[in-house]
Amino acid sequence: MGSCRVCKNCGARGESIVTDYETGDIVCTSCDVVQDYEQFQAHIGGINGPAGTYVRVGTTGIGNNYSYRETKIYEAKKVIDELMYKFGLSETKTNEVNLMVRKITEEEYGNGRWFSVLVGACSYVVMRRDSKVLTMEEVGKSVGCDIFEMGRMVKRVVDFLDLELPEFNLVNSFELAIANSPSLSEVPEDTISRMLKQGTFLVQCLINWSVTTGRRPMPIVAAVLVFVSELNQTPIKIDDVANELDVVLHTCKLRYKELLERLVKVAKMALPWGKDVNMKNIMTNAPSVIQYLELKSMSNHNKEGNHSKCGDVDDFNNLLNDCLSEEKFYCYDDNVPEKDSRYFQAGNVEIQETSLLSSESLSIIHSELKNAVSSELKNAASVAMVGQHASAGKRAKEYGILTLRDWWKGESELSRKLHLEEILEKNLGLDATPPSFDKGCLVYERRNEKIKAAKLRIRRTMYGPSRADDQNDVSDLVIGKKGNKRKREMGSDLDWEDFIIETLLLHKVREEDIETGHYKALLGLHVFNGAS
Repeated sequence: MGSCRVCKNCGARGESIVTDYETGDIVCTSCDVVQDYEQFQAHIGGINGPAGTYVRVGTTGIGNNYSYRETKIYEAKKVIDELMYKFGLSETKTNEVNLMVRKITEEEYGNGRWFSVLVGACSYVVMRRDSKVLTMEEVGKSVGCDIFEMGRMVKRVVDFLDLELPEFNLVNSFELAIANSPSLSEVPEDTISRMLKQGTFLVQCLINWSVTTGRRPMPIVAAVLVFVSELNQTPIKIDDVANELDVVLHTCKLRYKELLERLVKVAKMALPWGKDVNMKNIMTNAPSVIQYLELKSMSNHNKEGNHSKCGDVDDFNNLLNDCLSEEKFYCYDDNVPEKDSRYFQAGNVEIQETSLLSSESLSIIHSELKNAVSSELKNAASVAMVGQHASAGKRAKEYGILTLRDWWKGESELSRKLHLEEILEKNLGLDATPPSFDKGCLVYERRNEKIKAAKLRIRRTMYGPSRADDQNDVSDLVIGKKGNKRKREMGSDLDWEDFIIETLLLHKVREEDIETGHYKALLGLHVFNGAS
């Protein structure tokens, strides 16, 4: 064995290569150089020999002593703690979320994006059951998903745990939005308190008018916030509010438009000058409308028809008395004195026969109101030229409102939080249906008119014109043209929907089926189906 070794330095062989028994190294006696990598010795000795390094089986492979399940649970709890900190949940709510997650996952927890979505959904359910404010938009933004995915997960959680969620509290959401809005950070506290009560009143009015039915809540909150800010002469942009609340701008504008439309309807029914109120000047007339709604909500009327002896006329008289009062007065500056009289025509006010006021009394009230408003307008013009009143009048004039007196009372129950049943029992003088239902009815009417026109065109083509057709001319049919998405041909009043309806009628499709508007399914079933 020794003769086979060769010195790596001098090349000597044989007896020149010896082993140093003290160090265990192999040394060349010719050049005294220690040979590298020649000192290996096998550790043998059986069961009593030296032990090697023990490699443990079952670890995660990253150098710790925990199993995969233990590490997964540890990481999952870290995710829960991080999300609870983002949402600002208390320790009690955090424990409820933990228990809910453990029950759903059977104490196995999980990792990955789906688990974060699950924790967010459980957090939303816990806060919703306690009537606390935690919007789905905020939860989705924190866990990195859209509201549709979050909504599906919330539904699965509710179905799995067999829970029943209460109605979404719009008032709490409005309070949180107005308190955390950066756009209102410099507004005085008394104005914020006033806006809060007015917004609460309007939100619950919208609930009573079914505007919130089937709608996302946060765009409604944004619309009311913008409206009350304009009403209190602290206008903010609806774009900024939409960004602050993480909602779609277009949806906020639609809800804002629906709010104005409801107020216009109330003004046309309640105010003597209601026929002149429209979407453009509703902000000028908003104080009158809101005060009327306050008086109406404080009466003993309800939607079932039970009412007190005062009658509708008393609400109107109270509104007139407030207008004539020296303590609380407001008026409108239209800069058109010759047309002021048209705002006091009481043609739209229906007075019950049980009213104690005669026509002469109403005429006297009308004259007093007109004279009082005219005198206050003159006084306002003179006061507006002096010092601090001038700047206030100038600011108010920009919005078409002369805030000479405080018109807001805030005495109605709708200015405070009420349960849904209590809100729906209030009679605000407007029995409105949901806007989506109204639009659906208009669409059905429009399709029905199109079907009638298509049948008339088919009859004329098959049998020729007749006197009966002249009496029911197509031009006499009112067909809404709004909402067509395809361009019309030049010189033609027919669109693609008219041709589809004609085709379906020629294939003997029932009119009730055509009114549903499922054209693609009907064409595939009756027209392009080879078996028919």
